[in-house]
Amino acid sequence: MTFDFTGKRVLITGGSRGIGRACAQLFAASGAQVTITYVNNQQAADETLDLLSGTGHSACQLEIQDATAVETFMKAFIAKHNGIDVLVNNAGVFLEHKIMNADYTHWLAIWKQTIDVNLMGVANLCYFAGRQMAAQGGGKIVNISSRGAFRGEPDCPAYGASKAGLNSLSQSLAIALAPKGVSIHVIAPGFTETDMTAEILNSPAGQAIKCQSPFGRVARAEEVARLAAICASEGMEFSSGSIIDINGASYLRS
Repeated sequence: MTFDFTGKRVLITGGSRGIGRACAQLFAASGAQVTITYVNNQQAADETLDLLSGTGHSACQLEIQDATAVETFMKAFIAKHNGIDVLVNNAGVFLEHKIMNADYTHWLAIWKQTIDVNLMGVANLCYFAGRQMAAQGGGKIVNISSRGAFRGEPDCPAYGASKAGLNSLSQSLAIALAPKGVSIHVIAPGFTETDMTAEILNSPAGQAIKCQSPFGRVARAEEVARLAAICASEGMEFSSGSIIDINGASYLRS
C-alpha cells in the first residue's frame, strides 16, 4: 500500500512514540513535511525525528491541555508553514481511577486531567486547524479515539467518557466543516502494541488481552498508522464523520 503526501503539511500530536511515531514515519516516507508534538520526553521525540525520511521535519513541546499554549503553538505553526493540510490528534492520557478505590480528590483530579487533554485539548487544536483549513479551501483532521468509547472503561471511566465525547465532537465538526472542504475522520483502536503497553502485554494478563481478538493478538501501531493515512488521503472526503474500528474483532458494535 503506497501513499502520496508530497508537500503536505502534517501535524501529529503525541508523535514521539507508539501510534504517533508510526504515523510520523509513514507520512514522512510518503513525502509529507511532518511536525510532531511531545509533552516532556524530548529524547523520544529526537529519536523519532531520526527515523523520518526526508528533510524539514520538526518536533515541538506542547501540553495540549493548556489552551493558551495551543493557541500560541497553532498560530506559530500556521504562520511558519503557511497553512496546514493534515492534523492527526493522537496525544492522550489513560489514567486509572476506579470508583470504589479512588478518594474524591483523586477522582476529581483524574476527571479534569483526562477531559482537559483528551477532549478539550483536541477541540482546541481542531478549532485552529479547522478554521485554517476552511480558509485555505480544504484539509483533513484524523482523531484517534478508542473502542473504550463504546464498550466502557470501568477502571478508567474518564478515558471512556472523553473518547465518547471526542467521537461526538468529531461528528459535529464533520457537519460544520464539510461545506468548507474539510473532512473529519475518527479511528477507534483497541489494545495496540506500543512501548507504553509492552509491560502489561508481557505480563500474565497479556495473553488474555491478546485473546480478546480472534486473531490472538493486539493491533500494531503501523496498522493504525496505515488507517490514518488512508483517511487523510485524497478521495476519502465522503467518509467524513465516520468512526472506523480497528480492534481485530475484539469488540463489535452494531
